[in-house]
Amino acid sequence: MNLHEYQGKSILESFGVAIQRGVVVDKVEDAVKAAKELNEKTGTEWFVVKAQIHAGGRGKGVVRETGSHGVVLAKGLDKVEDTVKGILGGHLVTKQTSEKGKKVNKVLIAEDVYYPGDSEPAEFYMSVLLDRASERNIIMYSTEGGMDIETVAEKTPHLIFKEEIDPRVGLQGFQARRIAFNLGLSGQAFKQMTKFVYALYAAYEGCDASMFEINPVLKTSDDRIIAVDSKVTLDGNGLFRHKDYAAMRDKTEENPIEVEADEAGLNYVDLDGNVGCMVNGAGLAMATMDIIKLYGGNPANFLDVGGTADAERVEKAFRIILKDPNVEAILVNIFGGIVRCDRVAQGIVDAYKNMGEIPVPIIVRLQGTNAVEAKELIDQSGLNVHSAVLLEDAAELVKEVLS
Repeated sequence: MNLHEYQGKSILESFGVAIQRGVVVDKVEDAVKAAKELNEKTGTEWFVVKAQIHAGGRGKGVVRETGSHGVVLAKGLDKVEDTVKGILGGHLVTKQTSEKGKKVNKVLIAEDVYYPGDSEPAEFYMSVLLDRASERNIIMYSTEGGMDIETVAEKTPHLIFKEEIDPRVGLQGFQARRIAFNLGLSGQAFKQMTKFVYALYAAYEGCDASMFEINPVLKTSDDRIIAVDSKVTLDGNGLFRHKDYAAMRDKTEENPIEVEADEAGLNYVDLDGNVGCMVNGAGLAMATMDIIKLYGGNPANFLDVGGTADAERVEKAFRIILKDPNVEAILVNIFGGIVRCDRVAQGIVDAYKNMGEIPVPIIVRLQGTNAVEAKELIDQSGLNVHSAVLLEDAAELVKEVLS
């Protein structure tokens, strides 16, 4: 589950990570009030207005309606309202969104942390995530903060460092100190960075995250170390332990069809192909998508209906698949192990009749218990449904109906 910047920062702060402070608003009229509140709390006189959407590159992104960027510095209280008007309610287009962009429903009014002082500010990159190759958590960091880490990895890979954490002993003091040393820090900034690293890793483990990315981590001009941004992804399988974090889910940022499928108890991922898939079992679903591709089609979705493919569940799956206007055919591939094939076939027939005419051809391949009876049910239904025994036959039928 992805979080907004302000939500990620609230989690970081709860674990003792120093953050760029701010107030989130969803109305223009609340923006100046928030800025005054922030001024009283922090003493900041300039304010950073940040669009809150689930996408990176907000600073370089452009609001389609106004031409404003997604992250703008308001140099004074009198500039806050107009700055917010240029962002809030518009559609921000970044390299990680579609051409339509994402609607900005909230903005974060944050303190300006790039103030003058005894030393020059410095930006670093830092993330915590699982390295699947080593099966251990790693802290990845770089002196090149504020840039796309992909660009840094491509052009200057020697500037990316990794610290592997042994799960038997956890993050060690010498590792936190090595991170601070590799970032070129000394004195108070060195001490602050080691403290920051410890708190960040505690936050990552404590909230069952799959990734924490802070870009940039800022060394201020007075040698404080703070998280200026935050990109947080929580492990959905761990949310049952964190009801407060689960409540942070913003469904308006997600694909509406995927949200509907989730609420119906279906495992669905929207893709950009033309063949809808309805399968029971994740592995079989992957194999089904592979063979569709092999025979010249493109899967329009991943959809695992699970082990109880009754008429109600099949009908929900059909309706969700058909919400995609690009779907030109549907392939149903069910293995009858937990559930009998004839029951699935009857569910398909009943769902079809209940929905009325389905505008695209349906290819059904059922294998397992009572597969023969299931094929007879499909063949004798009189509906626009084609049956197959082998998966190759089903893929060939898909190819025929699309040609």
